[in-house]
Amino acid sequence: MRRNPHAIFATITAGTLLLGGFATATAQAAPAKAESLYAPSALVLTVARGEDPMTATVERAVTLACAPTAEGTHPDPAAACKELAAVQGKFAALTDGPSNRTCTRQWDPVVVTAHGVWQGKPVQFSTTYGNACEMAGSMNDNAVFAF
Repeated sequence: MRRNPHAIFATITAGTLLLGGFATATAQAAPAKAESLYAPSALVLTVARGEDPMTATVERAVTLACAPTAEGTHPDPAAACKELAAVQGKFAALTDGPSNRTCTRQWDPVVVTAHGVWQGKPVQFSTTYGNACEMAGSMNDNAVFAF
């Protein structure tokens, strides 16, 4: 059996050109703009019993997506998204207000958390209250954690 070096060279060259053409076509088909790995706005909100957000027992949890439209398992996603937009996604601004309630001083800690993405940026928020009355008073009946 005799081998033709020119035929082998031609086959290898043709294969390389063919595969190179596929790689170029594939690279050109990919989108040129860089996109975030995160959704525009998608959050998981929780209310839990305990002092530490990592070990507290979750009592209630909802999902909230604000972009492109307000939706999720939150009972009033439109109002919650509107409040978050007003404070530019800064959860601490929602919970910093002076309390409008008189509460007992019983120690029954409640933790609220928010995890996910707000306008393409990762969010991790948690704060602990002495009891449910303090939590409700601190939030002044805002819609974000009203579930």
